Amino acid sequence: MERDETTQTDQFIKLDLLECETILEEINPALQGTRFHPATVTILAQDSLFYPGYRFLDIADYETVPNLRKFALYKPGHVVILNWTNEPIYALNDRVPITLDDQNVADYVRFFFTYVRGKHGRFLITEGVDDVLWREEPPPAARKAIGKMLEPLHILSKGDKGEYRLVARMMFKDSLFKTVVNVQKNGLVNLSDEELLIEEMPVMDDTFGQ
Repeated sequence: MERDETTQTDQFIKLDLLECETILEEINPALQGTRFHPATVTILAQDSLFYPGYRFLDIADYETVPNLRKFALYKPGHVVILNWTNEPIYALNDRVPITLDDQNVADYVRFFFTYVRGKHGRFLITEGVDDVLWREEPPPAARKAIGKMLEPLHILSKGDKGEYRLVARMMFKDSLFKTVVNVQKNGLVNLSDEELLIEEMPVMDDTFGQ
């Protein structure tokens, strides 16, 4: 099973055994029943761009059956286990508090939609054709046409209260649509101005590993 190592930045660092042991002393109690063992766990860490002092952790043990994998935000003395809802993210936003600017707001939006699922599925930010989880490769002409509909996530405007509006292309189930992502100064996220671009695309069901 390959890891998705694209969250926030590409600067993941594999932690050594001593670091894993130290971090797991705080991580394991927060997992409420699940436990990682330092001898078999792999922890990849990166500094958070919008939570000063925190690191994003990708924690996995592929020697267990079934495989065990969790994601967390961590600084010594405080652990936030991501649980696919917006609750732990919004709670941390208030606690830190979050600081968003022109340089990190797009990364925050990517992070948010990677680790939050809606009641009916995930909204997958789609910035290029290679981001599409194809079930079967489309004909070259169709791939090119879809590619022309896609563009990187980018800022549309910034308000005088620190709020942002970003333009995104997203996949939801088998449909591609254009939307505005509204981000408040405190990190609250919602979508508006949705425009359906394509539906019934030959894509796989999203089965993002937990």
